[in-house]
Amino acid sequence: MNKNIGAKKAELTELPRIGDRISFIYFEHAKINRQDSAITFVDKNGTIKVPVAMISVLMLGPGTDITHRAMELLGDTGTSVIWVGERGVRQYANGRALSHSSRFLEKQAKLVSNTRTRLAVSRKMYQMRFHHEDVSHLTMEQLRGREGSRVRKIYKQQSEMYGVKWTGRTYDHENFDNGNTINKALSAAHTALYGLVYSVISGLGLAPGLGFVHTGHDLSLVYDIADLYKAELTIPIAFEVAAHASDQDDIGQITRLRVRDAFVDGKVIKQIVADIQYLLDISEKDTLDTEVISLWDDKNKLVKHGVLYS
Repeated sequence: MNKNIGAKKAELTELPRIGDRISFIYFEHAKINRQDSAITFVDKNGTIKVPVAMISVLMLGPGTDITHRAMELLGDTGTSVIWVGERGVRQYANGRALSHSSRFLEKQAKLVSNTRTRLAVSRKMYQMRFHHEDVSHLTMEQLRGREGSRVRKIYKQQSEMYGVKWTGRTYDHENFDNGNTINKALSAAHTALYGLVYSVISGLGLAPGLGFVHTGHDLSLVYDIADLYKAELTIPIAFEVAAHASDQDDIGQITRLRVRDAFVDGKVIKQIVADIQYLLDISEKDTLDTEVISLWDDKNKLVKHGVLYS
């Protein structure tokens, strides 16, 4: 019996590695199994076979059953697995990172734990939204105010452009159908974006819960990074979908497919990777040794593991 059947365990030799994958696949009411180095999806329409190492994030909706062998393969290839609610809204879990090194995670923790460096990273995030202005002297309160004004202006512009009535951002996590059309579309679009950002963050070995602007939530960094792209990506898509939707349309599905089409060329993933590198001051030349394990020492900092010290 050939023991080498299946996908080779992923190695991360450079940060853009995660950027080489397709964005996400969403399935609901399907049975998921493993066949060699691929996962198979079986539903009423037949069977689909997908090479798992090419997927950035797998979104599993209601009515999905997945086998242990499929999860084993997904974990080995560093694919994020996200269980989501009905119509792809909300998310609950993810798989193991591509990187087994904690070096970037330690750098993230160091930056977020110091007020000065945390403020510096936060300002960089806001500066990316205000391209022609210098925000380096603004406080967090001032930055939040500027950002609030910017987002309100974007919503107003999109509302006028597509002729979609806008009364504010309202949504119920527990009941997707309670929202109006535009808020349904925004929720579905943002959730797809969160899933993609989550997979990149996890793939690089960073902590999704250690945010700089957002805090106190296990997806704080996801929200930080996703906010960089909403104005140019998910908000326009949501308003376009809402403008052409009818009462019988499945807004969640239509929006999710539109977002998928926007992700399909891989440019968004590469941009997320590049922006995280910039924000955390990570050099493109940095590499991750996937199997480095050391013991911490208060004097020598790091010593070898697997040694009997006595």
